[in-house]
Amino acid sequence: MHDAPTPPPAPEPLDGRAELSEFLRTRRARLQPEDVGLPNFGRHRRVPGLRREELAQLAGVSVAYYTRLEQGNGRNVSGEVLDAIARALRLTDAEHSHLTHLAKPKHHKKKRPARPQHARPALHHLMDAMDSIPAYVVGRRSDILAWNRMAAALFGDWAALPAEERNWARICFLHPGARELFVDWEQKASDMVSFLRMEAGCFPNDPLLSALVGELSVKSEEFRSLWATHDVREKGHGVKRMHHPLVGELTLAYETLRLPDDHDQSLVTYHAEPDSASAQALRLLASWGADATRAGTAGTGS
Repeated sequence: MHDAPTPPPAPEPLDGRAELSEFLRTRRARLQPEDVGLPNFGRHRRVPGLRREELAQLAGVSVAYYTRLEQGNGRNVSGEVLDAIARALRLTDAEHSHLTHLAKPKHHKKKRPARPQHARPALHHLMDAMDSIPAYVVGRRSDILAWNRMAAALFGDWAALPAEERNWARICFLHPGARELFVDWEQKASDMVSFLRMEAGCFPNDPLLSALVGELSVKSEEFRSLWATHDVREKGHGVKRMHHPLVGELTLAYETLRLPDDHDQSLVTYHAEPDSASAQALRLLASWGADATRAGTAGTGS
């Protein structure tokens, strides 16, 4: 008789105080006095970017107050002070939102449902009707929840992956094929880390997210480097260049449509400029063969 294996320990939640501290420190480090209209006295500065006292002056708060905030103590900070600091740091809208989530998590944390996410049947039908448009539904932590046959033809046979591996961050950093498919893989990787950073700010106590970040940090040096930048941004649309093994070069525009009844899920579509070489390549993929069709059918039924 053998003893039952000891289950692995539950992943530690992300440290919200450390996240707030590092985010503010890295945002401050990217600014120089001349960027914000301050005189730069002396060429030798002990820290990169603005000093704490300079940032506090710009935000209209005391140095002691800002220092406590940058040390991760944001419990009693007001929205007005966060707005002032965001302006002083020249934060984007996404960065401002991230700062608010980090500093006031109790006011922004959503309760995670215990059950796994699933795409609604109507979304499966909608994607199946897009017979010339690669489309998929992505959920929390960049999990891929459903897709159509064109997405399978473009991105690969996701149906062949175990359910826990159907995750864009894992695919991007741990599957060699992603580096070959995306001509601008570095940008794709940066976008994925920025997305996970936003998730971590909203849901620091999500154990599955903590486990994903831990796994990628161990297995990918590129992920560790990008994670350390604390960069966040939202990209609802854009252009991706790809090199497909069957049809060659493609330049496709993507749109990310957040679902109104579940903001943790988004429908992502890719399309080519009409009458372009990429449009012709998509038509070739649409008629690729029965194997891709079966993979897409299996995927949208997962």
